[in-house]
Amino acid sequence: MAVLTFKTDKCKGCGLCVEVCPKNVLQIAQDKINLKGHHPVEAKNPEACIGCAFCATMCPDCIIKVER
Repeated sequence: MAVLTFKTDKCKGCGLCVEVCPKNVLQIAQDKINLKGHHPVEAKNPEACIGCAFCATMCPDCIIKVER
C-alpha cells in the first residue's frame, strides 16, 4: 500500500488529481478550507491507493507526495 502526503495549505482545489486517479482515492474536501481559502484535496479511500503517482504527476502545484 502506498502512503499519500499532501501540502494542503498550498492546494488550490483544482481537482485535476481527483480526475486522474484510477482507483477513486481522492476527493476535494467540502468541510475544510486551507490558508488560501480553497477546499484542498484529501484521501477518502487511502487503502485503495496503488502508488501509481498519477495524482502527483498531474498536480500543477506539486502538493502530493506518493511513497511506496
